Amino acid sequence: MDLEYGPAYGPAPAPQRPPLYRRLLGEMGRRVRETYRYDTAFWRTALSGLWVIGFLAFTVSILGIPTGFGVATDILLAAGAGTIVLAIAGNVAAVLLALTGLRVPRLFAGFLLSDMGTILLILYYADLEIEAAAIIAVLVTLLGGLGGLTVGLLHSGKVARGVTGIILLVALTLFPLTLVNGGQGNPLQKSVAPDVIPLSAADPGAPGDYNWHMFTYASGKDLHRTEYSTGASLISSEVDASAYIKDWSELRTLFWGFGYKSLPLNAQVWMPEGEGPYPLVLMVHGNHIMEDYSEGGYAYLGELLASRGFIAVSLDENFLNYSAWSGIPDNDFKVRTWMILKHLEQIATFSQESGNPFYQKIDSAQTALLGHSRGGQAVAMAADAGRWFKSDPVLAATDAFHITSVIALAPTDTAIEGQQARLNDVNYLTLQGARDGDVHDFYGDRQYIRTTYSRNSDAFKSSLYIADANHSQFNSDWGLRDQVLPAGLFLNRSQIMDGKDQRQIAKVYVSAFLETTLHGKNEYQGLFHDYRSGLQWLPETTYYNRFQSGGFRSIVTFDEDRNKNTAGNGTAEATGLLWTEELAKDRESKSKATYGVVLERTANESEDAFYRITLKSGVVTELSLAGAEGLSFSLANHDADRVEDIQETPLSPDVEIELTDEKGNSARIPLNEVRQILPLPQTQFTWSPWLEERMSDGKYGDPSEAIFQTYELPFEEFQKEEPSLDPEKLTTLTFYLKEKGDKIMLDDIGFYTRGTSGTGTALK
Repeated sequence: MDLEYGPAYGPAPAPQRPPLYRRLLGEMGRRVRETYRYDTAFWRTALSGLWVIGFLAFTVSILGIPTGFGVATDILLAAGAGTIVLAIAGNVAAVLLALTGLRVPRLFAGFLLSDMGTILLILYYADLEIEAAAIIAVLVTLLGGLGGLTVGLLHSGKVARGVTGIILLVALTLFPLTLVNGGQGNPLQKSVAPDVIPLSAADPGAPGDYNWHMFTYASGKDLHRTEYSTGASLISSEVDASAYIKDWSELRTLFWGFGYKSLPLNAQVWMPEGEGPYPLVLMVHGNHIMEDYSEGGYAYLGELLASRGFIAVSLDENFLNYSAWSGIPDNDFKVRTWMILKHLEQIATFSQESGNPFYQKIDSAQTALLGHSRGGQAVAMAADAGRWFKSDPVLAATDAFHITSVIALAPTDTAIEGQQARLNDVNYLTLQGARDGDVHDFYGDRQYIRTTYSRNSDAFKSSLYIADANHSQFNSDWGLRDQVLPAGLFLNRSQIMDGKDQRQIAKVYVSAFLETTLHGKNEYQGLFHDYRSGLQWLPETTYYNRFQSGGFRSIVTFDEDRNKNTAGNGTAEATGLLWTEELAKDRESKSKATYGVVLERTANESEDAFYRITLKSGVVTELSLAGAEGLSFSLANHDADRVEDIQETPLSPDVEIELTDEKGNSARIPLNEVRQILPLPQTQFTWSPWLEERMSDGKYGDPSEAIFQTYELPFEEFQKEEPSLDPEKLTTLTFYLKEKGDKIMLDDIGFYTRGTSGTGTALK
């Protein structure tokens, strides 16, 4: 029967409430179901801007770590991966926002947060500090949001209502850029040559008189390039590098189709028509991305050299390069060098086979090696191969080739097994750009310093430092950026010279160097003494060069001891100066392995300030002066040390040089009347100083480094001032600093004679 509650039966029981966890789960479920409640059509349309930014972030990232299957494939992969990742992350973030109860368009906000997080991670793993990565991620994402909102407004027709919001968002987005975006560095005075007679020789960067043809030799098994498989003209050997490589990724084997026990000898060859024999020039690329092949980027040199009677060979060492997917083989510096020797061995075999294109075409007594980046170090190591490969049979197999000349374009200089190449009586040329965002220190200068000559040797060394050149443009296929994406996006490219101009410099110097050292054409010798004699062939920028040969007779190198009062074949003193013997240093304050004397004027305006070397009387000094043609020294302008802001006008010291003979006859000439002391380039590699300090652990260091310029002052210039001066009886050399605060570094002071190595620069 039915029971009724009433006073006789007591009060009705309270209704049962669900447990707390059920109430929480219910509320959470309700909020999740309402995740997209505030994402109206307007906000969903606005997602387009965030998707575009996400897609671009993934595209830039994948282009920096290519798969090797082509740009189109990589972009499709980026689009697919970006869409999937952002869709998942955006929706997860939207759900989490819904659980907080925030009344915002949660899907839009979720995509916004996902974009920020994705871009932050990409930039952080591209070697930006977390602070910089976070700020850039926020700014870029806000721009994407702004774009999406604009699309949404246009789509909804509510443009007028959104104008104020858009203006505010633009202001919020762009304002932080004004905090981090600084100047681009100061412009330098361009190199001019008002007092130098140009060389009368033909342009060495222009094609020569030889017809030529191009072909390849290869293993014939390349999976990616026809020219090294079915299109190969000659089949070469495979080589076993297991004596040097232990760490080789299986992914690398999968990509290439071979492992380190069967490396191919692949190369592109530019061969002059005619009987020959011709000098041989091997060209070696550096550590670019493995999947973006490098050796074809030197075709501009190969074609030029072949037209001038050189056999030019560009080696394929891409399988030793870095890959984001498979890393880099261990010991790659040494293996790069070893592969050069194996190519020489292979070419020697080809040259002995009747009917082979190389048959009797090689002048093995005249061989040159040219390398770029890590290849620039490898060619120097190959010219000193006995230091690393004395027990390897390949060393004996390559004895027939006399390596006469070595050329290094922006080389590295890493110690391998605790040793570095030391060249003796080998011609050496190195080129470096001041705006090199990869090998940002002038490491070729170190190899220059380690290259020595026997007395009166005709061999020489020369360096050229180029104010507006970068790293990658010495290779026509590497593009403008010196770092892979996305880090490469933040490099300042506004003052980098045009790629064709940079390669024109390489063409002129490489061709003139090989014409001089392999063909014996002395008409180009003056270019290496003084770049100003060849400015008619070179693009407009600022240059600095060094030169030394077996005709240099040293007085002091400052490397013999740390007593500043001793000066090799003399003694030193100074008045009105701060003077110390110091290591020459690069941008990161690391040693260049050479000392010099640093002079800084402290005297009052009315007082003389000078550094004087008194020569010792004796046989050594007499031999140094006998037949010498002039005074030679290297000088680095340190006036930039007085400039606190990169935007300030660079300074140039005022220096005068005085020679005095044993009878007291003296002659003094202003250095700038013979050759101007140019201010050094102050390079800002990234968008702003703020970003530069937060990129790659601040690897770029100081805006400049010690860059020496060789000055050769003919005795005849001093005798114009004092005809009775006897250059063979000199007793003192004096360097005067005329302006307060002038600061220089001197090195390699001595006398020069040109001998049979060609004529130098003529002064008007």
